[in-house]
Amino acid sequence: MRKIINPADLESFRQSCIKDMSREETWVAVCCGTGCSASGAHQVVSSFKEALQEKNIDGKITTRVTGCHGFCEQGPLVVVHPGNYLYCQVTPDDVEEIIEKTIIQKKAVERLQYTDPVSKEKVVVEDQVPFYYNQHRLLMRNSGIIDPTSIKDYLAISGYRALSMVLQEKSPLEVIEEIKASGLRGRGGAGFPTGLKWESCYNAPDNTRYVICNADEGDPGCFQDRSILEGNPHSVLEGMIIGAYAVSAEKGYIYVRNEYPLAVKNFSTALEQAREYGLLGENILGSGFSFDVKINRGGGAFVCGESSALIASIEGKAGEPRDKYIHATEKGLWDKPTVLNNVKTWASVPYIINNGADWYAQIGTEKSKGTMVFSLTGNVNNTGLVEVPMGITLRKLVFDIGGGIPEGKNIKAVQTGGPSGGCIPEKLLDLPLDYEKLTEAGSMMGSGGMIVMDESTCMVDVARYFLSFTQEESCGKCTPCREGGKQMLAILNNIMEGKGQENDLDMLEEIAQAMKEGSLCALGGMAPNPVLTTLKYFHQEYLDHIRDEKCPAKVCRNLIKYFINQEVCTGCGRCLKACPVDAVEGTKDEPHIIHQEKCTKCGACLEVCRYEAISVE
Repeated sequence: MRKIINPADLESFRQSCIKDMSREETWVAVCCGTGCSASGAHQVVSSFKEALQEKNIDGKITTRVTGCHGFCEQGPLVVVHPGNYLYCQVTPDDVEEIIEKTIIQKKAVERLQYTDPVSKEKVVVEDQVPFYYNQHRLLMRNSGIIDPTSIKDYLAISGYRALSMVLQEKSPLEVIEEIKASGLRGRGGAGFPTGLKWESCYNAPDNTRYVICNADEGDPGCFQDRSILEGNPHSVLEGMIIGAYAVSAEKGYIYVRNEYPLAVKNFSTALEQAREYGLLGENILGSGFSFDVKINRGGGAFVCGESSALIASIEGKAGEPRDKYIHATEKGLWDKPTVLNNVKTWASVPYIINNGADWYAQIGTEKSKGTMVFSLTGNVNNTGLVEVPMGITLRKLVFDIGGGIPEGKNIKAVQTGGPSGGCIPEKLLDLPLDYEKLTEAGSMMGSGGMIVMDESTCMVDVARYFLSFTQEESCGKCTPCREGGKQMLAILNNIMEGKGQENDLDMLEEIAQAMKEGSLCALGGMAPNPVLTTLKYFHQEYLDHIRDEKCPAKVCRNLIKYFINQEVCTGCGRCLKACPVDAVEGTKDEPHIIHQEKCTKCGACLEVCRYEAISVE
């Protein structure tokens, strides 16, 4: 360890880090993000190290543990450099073959290559996989290359160069102007211009200021903030230090979910290393500027993703929102001026400083600049993290990057923006993904959650699911959110049980409007979005539930029945044995029947039938 005392010392040390990394002529990157780790990635790493040692070539070939590569559907992922050979769903048993064929013979292991779900062609090189080459990766580009626990790796890829440049060449106001000119907007949901937020804090009449990183990622299916912290924590830290310099803050906090142990571990390591090397703490790079960061672990309350509730939680109070007539940039943490930004926002800052505001502003649309990282999940072939320029269409994202819908089914809707977002129908798939267009469609950008739904999805059930989540996570402080959510949920449950009435739909919209206008924070105000958008775009589906007491998607238990086709049934008895309530009756080799008064609609019979003799109506 060496203390870096000035910018020249930093550049000198950087060159030595680059030389160290360049000596690794052949190296193997193993994704050890949370997803791949859960699938056995660390066992793959151990197998590589043991096998290379046995062959006495471990000194020439390095096995590098990296963060999330994004292609979570195909993990554990292994990439062999040079050549960028990508291997999917690798197990310890595959390691010997990879070493022998790829590292020694320079040939691909075909059975481990990615197979395109549409063309059925195998792809050798990582960059040529449609999932990757249709993206525009900035924040995620280095997560699959560097060891997230090594500050030397980060320095070798120009890490802390932006900080050095700022401390040497720019005043705080010049940094703020650069961020304003870039057009960067908050990536946590609201999309407020980052530079304006910083400027407001800078102009606040108080000498004590704070910066906060919001890493309380609570949306179901969202994991991009977690993955950035796991895979490239120094990029977030560097952005925070630059922001602190811009607003003259000496202390910062990162509020991260306690359910993210790897993110907490890697960011803690980044803090320790930055302090040891003199890039965090007193008199950073000899500039006279001092700044440090403390980690606060959240307890899992969804509402603490809201800025004022998060601030209250850091202060040791109950995580409840407050009225926004006073902004955090004026009175935030301990009533001091505070800048609070999302993980992705902070991680974008070094790229803007290094490449310039004009460069960043050329990416995206007129009002939504740069890239956005989405968690692409649901009924899509390629799930994982995708980073794309603002303005890309939903169709391109789902089909060109996501690989389309499994089993040849049709797409029905895409839900964006987390549980408070809206459901966008298939007819609007050519909608550009930016803040304004999504809002016009009744949804929002949010923190980047995206769930694809196919034709087998019941949209009433979808609305009920997301509303039940936000209702359960409501802090209960204000009446519109606390009571409105309960009433809407009761109405949706009645509709799904065949007890709905047409005037229920008017009541849903009336309550939703009251929640939007009267809720204290955005959680309550936006919670009705899934209901409102499904009512708008899938109105007939609600009417089918109410008028005909039928669920077109055959999801709602009270509105479906299971039948056995007497002409197809062979009387094998599998459904009879699987039924937990003895609703199936029949003798061997004779067609069976289902007693409707006993059937609980669990679907066990459908799952075990080999002859497609069971239908749902």
